[in-house]
Amino acid sequence: MKRLMKSCIIAFAMYSKIPMPRIDWDKENMKYALCFFPLVGAVIGGLTYLFGTYGHAIAGDGAFFTILWMMIPILVTGGIHVDGLLDTADALSSYKPKEEKLKILKDSHAGAFAIIVGICYFFLQFGAYSELTEEMIPVLAFSFILSRSLSAFAVVTFRLAKDTGLAATFSEMALKKRVQMVMIVFIALSTAAMILLHPLFGTCAAMIAFLNFFYYRHMAYEKFGGVTGDLAGFYLQTSELFMVMIMVFANYIR
Repeated sequence: MKRLMKSCIIAFAMYSKIPMPRIDWDKENMKYALCFFPLVGAVIGGLTYLFGTYGHAIAGDGAFFTILWMMIPILVTGGIHVDGLLDTADALSSYKPKEEKLKILKDSHAGAFAIIVGICYFFLQFGAYSELTEEMIPVLAFSFILSRSLSAFAVVTFRLAKDTGLAATFSEMALKKRVQMVMIVFIALSTAAMILLHPLFGTCAAMIAFLNFFYYRHMAYEKFGGVTGDLAGFYLQTSELFMVMIMVFANYIR
C-alpha cells in the first residue's frame, strides 16, 4: 500500500501542479505510477463538472465563464500536454526525416506552426465549450479519464521512438502487463460511464477517442518511428478537443 501511495504521488507530481510530498523517483516507486495517471483526469473531470454546473453563479453566462471553464485542465496540469501538442505540430509541419523530427520535439523553442496550431486549438476549444449543454457535462467529465487511460496504455504498449525521454522513462520503470490491465479497466469503465450517462453523446465521444487512438499509432510509427512523451501529449489534447467537438456536432444533427 505504501508503494502504491508513492506511485500515486509520482503520477500527480509529474502530470499535475497539485502540491505533492517529496519522494524518491526510483524504479520501485515508479512501477505503478502510470496506473494513477487517469486519476489526474478524474480530478480535472470533477472540477470541470462542478464549474460547468455551478460556475455561472460566480462567472456569469458569457465568454468569461467559457474561458475559465476551458482553462481548468491547464490550471491542473500546468500545460504539460499542450507542450507536447505544440512540439508535435512543429515536427509534423517540418516534413523532415524521422531523426530531424525527433530533434524538433526536443527543441525548447516554439516555431511558427506551433503558435498557429495553439491559436487554432484554443479558438476551436472555446467555440465548442460555448456550445456545450447541461446533458453533455457529465460525459465531458469522464472524457478526461478516457483520454489519459488510452494515452497511458499506448506508452506501455506501443513501440517507443527513442530510449530516452519522459515516455521511455515511465515505460521502462513500469510493470507493463499490470499497467496495461489497469488501463483496460479504466478504459472500459470510463467508456461505459460516458455511454450510460448519455447514449448519443457518450458513444460519439468514445468513438472519436478510439479512432484518434488508432490514427495516433499510425502517425507515430510512420512519422517518428514510435511514440514519445510529446506525441502522447499530442494524442491527449487532440482527443479531448475532438470529444467536445463531436458532442456539439451530434447535438446539431439531432
